[in-house]
Amino acid sequence: MSATLALPAAKLALNLAGSALEGVKNLLDPAKTKAKKQADDFEQVFLEQVTERLFATPEGTEGPLGENGTGGGIFKSQLTQQYAKHLQRAGGIGLSDQILRDLLRVQEQSGAAAQTAAVTQATVTAGSANVRR
Repeated sequence: MSATLALPAAKLALNLAGSALEGVKNLLDPAKTKAKKQADDFEQVFLEQVTERLFATPEGTEGPLGENGTGGGIFKSQLTQQYAKHLQRAGGIGLSDQILRDLLRVQEQSGAAAQTAAVTQATVTAGSANVRR
C-alpha cells in the first residue's frame, strides 16, 4: 500500500475504532440508552404526524389509497406509522440526535445541581454541629 493511501486508511480505522468505543460506552450507560430510546420515540411520533399530514386528503374525497370508510382510515393510520418507523430507523431527520444531546445536558445539569445541594447541605449540617459544641 502506498503512503498516500495508508494515511487516509489509518484515519478511517481510528475514526471507526473511536466510534465503536463510544458505542460500547453508551451501551454500558443505562441512562444514555434510555435517553436515546426516548429521543428516537419522539422523532418517530413527529415523523408519523408529518407523514399523516402528507397523506391527508380533503374530507369526502378518495385519496390514492381508497381510504373512504373505516377500513381505509385504519389502513392509512397503520401505513403512516410504518413509514415513520422506517424513516426513523434509516436515520431520520436528525431530530433524535438533537433531543438526545439536550436530554443528556439537562440530566448532567440536574445531577450537578443535586450534587451541589448535597454538598451545601453537608456543609450546613457540619457547620451547625460545630456551632452547638
